[in-house]
Amino acid sequence: MPNILSIRSYSSKPITHSHDFNQLVLPLRGVINIRVGDFNGKVTPGECVIVKAGEAHLFTAESNARFVVADMPKLPNNISSSQYTVFAISTSLISYLHFIENQLEHQINAPLEAAMFDTFFLLLSEQVLLPTLDKRICAAISYIELNIEKPLQIKYLAKVACLSETQFKKLFKQQTASTVMRYVTKLRMEKAQALLMHTDYPLQIIGEKVGYKDLSAFSRKFSQFYGFPPTKFNA
Repeated sequence: MPNILSIRSYSSKPITHSHDFNQLVLPLRGVINIRVGDFNGKVTPGECVIVKAGEAHLFTAESNARFVVADMPKLPNNISSSQYTVFAISTSLISYLHFIENQLEHQINAPLEAAMFDTFFLLLSEQVLLPTLDKRICAAISYIELNIEKPLQIKYLAKVACLSETQFKKLFKQQTASTVMRYVTKLRMEKAQALLMHTDYPLQIIGEKVGYKDLSAFSRKFSQFYGFPPTKFNA
């Protein structure tokens, strides 16, 4: 069968079924309840559930819930070899799902739909598959990603997560295998690298966009992270 992306909702009346192709289900809005393999639980926006070919499964969801569904004969290697049935997806893929929804509901365009699937497949291939995160840590990560240019203090991020600072730091490291500030620095440096590559912003503006109002502090942190200063990037 061909690769197909579609927007769907699921009935509140469950029917167990299987098919001879792989299927990924990625919620846009609302919660899906699914039983597949050893997994029996909820999948929420920001997550993806894998249903492999021939695997019996059962879905239920509220009528107003919406999902991107990818029917595909072949899975990316990182997903086909994964031990996870449900995993967290990147911010980039989350944003792309909304583009897919808008485009599929706008018009029929077979060449564009094929190109959309190719991009979807590439984004999937880049996913680092991790178990789904505690919702409190997800809330903090979402806040970090949306406010990367702002001061990000642990005491405030802990409040976003509704945890004490000690609980937050401990749970964050358990869930992400990284300290909070190391995680923040990594996101900031990756964004700075992308801005250096793809824009003509001056260094001062790039530094501000990733949370450093002082140019020397930005240059110092960039040099520590990459081993060379931002002025030497792509030189």
